[in-house]
Amino acid sequence: MRLACALLFAVVLLAIVPSASSQPETTVLTAPGLRAPVEIVRDARGVPHIYAANPHDLFFAQGYVQAQDRWWQMEWWRHTARGQLGELAGRALLGTDIMLRTFGFEQVVARELAEVYDAQTLGYLQAFADGVNAYIAGRVPGALAMQYNALRLAGVAVEVKPWTPDDSLLWGKMMALGLTGSGMRLELLMAALLEKLSPEMAYEYAVPYPYGEKPTILRPDELPAAAASAAHTAPAVSIGIDTPLAGGVSASFAADVGLGSGLSLGSNSWVISGARTASGLPLLANDTHMGVQMPSTWYEVGLHCQPLNADCPFSVRGFAFSPTPGVVIGRTPRIAWGFTNSQADVQDLYIVRVNPDNPLQYEWDGVWRDMTAREETIRFGDGAEPVTIQVRRTHLGPIINDNQLDESGAVVGFNTENPLALRWTALDPGTLFRAVMLLNRAQNWDNFRDAMSYFDVPAQNAVYADVDGNIGYQLPGRMPVRAGAHDGMTPAPGWDSAYEWRGFIPYDSLPRVLNPERGYIVTANNAIVPESYYGWLSRALADQFGPDARYRLAYFFAYGYRAQRIEALIEASARHTVSTTQAIQGDNYEINADVLLPYLARLTVEDPAVRAARDRLLTWDRQMSMDSAEAALYAAFWARLVTLLFNDQLEGVLKTDGNNNVPRAVEILLEQPESLWWDDLTTRNKVEQRDDILHRALAEAHASLIETLGPDESLWRWGDLHTTTFVSEPLGMAGIATLETLVNLGPVATSGSTHTVNATQWDASRGDFAVTSLPSMRMIVDLAAPANSLSVISTGQSGDPFSPHYGDQVDPWRFIRHFPMHWERSQIDAAAVSRLVLRP
Repeated sequence: MRLACALLFAVVLLAIVPSASSQPETTVLTAPGLRAPVEIVRDARGVPHIYAANPHDLFFAQGYVQAQDRWWQMEWWRHTARGQLGELAGRALLGTDIMLRTFGFEQVVARELAEVYDAQTLGYLQAFADGVNAYIAGRVPGALAMQYNALRLAGVAVEVKPWTPDDSLLWGKMMALGLTGSGMRLELLMAALLEKLSPEMAYEYAVPYPYGEKPTILRPDELPAAAASAAHTAPAVSIGIDTPLAGGVSASFAADVGLGSGLSLGSNSWVISGARTASGLPLLANDTHMGVQMPSTWYEVGLHCQPLNADCPFSVRGFAFSPTPGVVIGRTPRIAWGFTNSQADVQDLYIVRVNPDNPLQYEWDGVWRDMTAREETIRFGDGAEPVTIQVRRTHLGPIINDNQLDESGAVVGFNTENPLALRWTALDPGTLFRAVMLLNRAQNWDNFRDAMSYFDVPAQNAVYADVDGNIGYQLPGRMPVRAGAHDGMTPAPGWDSAYEWRGFIPYDSLPRVLNPERGYIVTANNAIVPESYYGWLSRALADQFGPDARYRLAYFFAYGYRAQRIEALIEASARHTVSTTQAIQGDNYEINADVLLPYLARLTVEDPAVRAARDRLLTWDRQMSMDSAEAALYAAFWARLVTLLFNDQLEGVLKTDGNNNVPRAVEILLEQPESLWWDDLTTRNKVEQRDDILHRALAEAHASLIETLGPDESLWRWGDLHTTTFVSEPLGMAGIATLETLVNLGPVATSGSTHTVNATQWDASRGDFAVTSLPSMRMIVDLAAPANSLSVISTGQSGDPFSPHYGDQVDPWRFIRHFPMHWERSQIDAAAVSRLVLRP
């Protein structure tokens, strides 16, 4: 009650706090630490273009403006990465803090700073930090962000600490968690499925990628010649282990840190060569799918050396993360690039045998080895008693299911039943930000590939285009080489060196292609390579890793539906333009309906109202548009279908979300009308078959929409169910309507669905159709005419609720309206609405 009253009172005070991002039309400020004046030009969306005479000042100014616009996001995110959310939100997020402390990100980053990064990259990181600190210095917390006032009135006093290079590097670890953190969950899921079901049924749910039916990013003729017909050894059935694993990891691992995670994070990118464009030069498109954030995960910025020369080689425009320097996705004068998640499996869990007489020893090849133990103290901003934990670590990695919370919320301590160690590439020192800095000055394919060689984690699909007409693809990252019976599908014996990683696939052996004959490359989280690639690798690298080495990049991918649709739309036009590319990004075609609706057409439906609804679906255009009644019915039918089909069999393991593997599993089971999956285990003395469940799902969906949207079916709208709410952390979750209205945006009607190109994901297990992840940005780069390039983010540039740029892009984003992605100085000056000059 105290917190609620204090936060509500804070709303009254917020209006008197000046907006940190509001500026007069022209401003001149002093910024100690600069070496020369810097000019920052903003357009009508608040996108800054920074002009500086040297790299130090360029990244200094980037730190300054990103703190100016997104300081609270930066503060929240660094507390997240450090496992210090309790200092802002109390004990409610204790499980998340324990999880993040267990990973030991701070320790890894300290090693990166000391051992890995070159002096030049360290200088850029420090310049960025200096710019952040120049902005926050001398400002009281309430002038930096309204959230400090609200928290202070609730009894939480937050000390504003200087920004450091560690804070920026830690955000790279958080992105690795969001984009590669599904491996351990999938291993536990597979272990639980194999524990509950027969292997045949388990792999009918966790179904393999449909090689040969859905597209891979690279085609067989685009692999090395020796790979086209190379033999391939199919993956073995996962290791069977007696130790019970289901539920063996704390529920804190399901905690949402705002990014989504793993397979819930998709993305689309494609590049079309000049042979297929009206201009004769490439088009590159990218939209990255992440958890719903307020403000957006992305921040748009332009970084321009003036003059551009060898000493100051940066001229780059695109999308940054607020805690970090540089541009992650975007373009330089001669190249453009984009990313999608590769779904690479770079995590493995190992079952640890602990010495019963010493909890700090574990077995390895028949000998007891010592663990290390690190003490972590978690503090709470509301004055609650601190919690101290011990993190055990083996040479394989930390024990990730110690320190679980019991039903009372108390920390249990060491796990003596089934301890699991995590081996993960992100827990080794990495060079991600060296890659970003090299990308930001790359001018050709060789520069691009050199930059990608440092892009170790999170491993991404990288597409490329340049002004000379080249298009390309490169998979970077540290890809583990496993061996023997270890396929990475379930937790492995952590006492036997036969299951240890043997190393990583060499960079030059990772998939890449330049100028494929087909004239385009599409990545949509689908499988990267045909199966023959693995046979080729096993031969090519046998001397290095042995004949029993395993090179599979991943088992689980998005199952090719978005990629199939994008390729079809590219093939449908001989001469693409920015407009046709924009239409592809906004495509709402539900390709899964092409599979399902023929089975509904053959159903005998007695109820005339349900039959009429079915018949409307059969003539539906398959577009998941926000104003479509049929889209609402189809989504409700899908939710009921996957629930009836899977959840009874999977009870105690999971409730299916209807995403990722599920459409492919349904597609296969539709051809098996008497499969055990169709039988409803909750009904007695009856064995259901396919058509029984299809009919029931349709009837129940129809009835649920009458209850939810009313009896007049002509008034049903998908957008009344499928809405996006942008929630600001933590105030937007305070439970106070007035405060939430101030800091949150939405709900707003949204088109698309999980497997449409316009990928606005929803979760059938939640009981609603709300958007859970979305295209957080969209970019289209025209290599022939920079002025034609377009961009948009999901909310707005500012994190200040009182700024006009807090949510000014929400409607353009959801209606697939893009803005000019200003590049040339003349274009930027013509669009300028404000200028800020920073002087030393």
